[in-house]
Amino acid sequence: MSLRVLGVDPGLTRCGVGVVDVTSTRKATLVYFGVIRTPPEMALEQRLLIIGEQLGALIDQHAPHAVALERVFAQHNLRTVMGTAQASGVALHMAASRGLAVGLHTPSEVKAAVTGYGSAEKAQVGTMVAKILGLDEVPKPADAADALALAICHAWRGGVAAARASTGTPSTGSGNVGGSPPTGSGAEGGLTPAQSAWRAAESAAKRRLGA
Repeated sequence: MSLRVLGVDPGLTRCGVGVVDVTSTRKATLVYFGVIRTPPEMALEQRLLIIGEQLGALIDQHAPHAVALERVFAQHNLRTVMGTAQASGVALHMAASRGLAVGLHTPSEVKAAVTGYGSAEKAQVGTMVAKILGLDEVPKPADAADALALAICHAWRGGVAAARASTGTPSTGSGNVGGSPPTGSGAEGGLTPAQSAWRAAESAAKRRLGA
């Protein structure tokens, strides 16, 4: 049984998207990746409409079990964070309209999940995404690679375990969001270095959010 996840790296000008299938043994396979683009000179409502329509089309075409979305944090550039938040809202709406659960993940959680280091550089994330998916080169642009990293992170954060335990449709409910990382095959009763970094990044993110 595999879990199909649509990852969305939200943005108003460039919204990265990526779909992966992940098995119960954590093997990830690429299904699709790309970027939804909208021109800055276009009216805001029209840009959001384009993002929503294209996300909806992707969901209908690839039928994911869940959607993984980057959690929006405040930034120094208010205009940038506003556009990111607006695109995130559209993605949340499209997922909810189709009955899909959404996993929200911080950048540090995603980095820790795919590289083992919560402060990894963007280039390192792209390189590891290519390695995990068995690709000859890093998916481009970087927004698409980030979306694939989000999808992989979500599946590895308990999503596959839930699917394996289910006798029907893989479970992707809110219980998977913020859950502990699954124990790797090389860590009998413990955590691998990557999973330890993952848990540390997750704890740090919760502290920042006041959880």
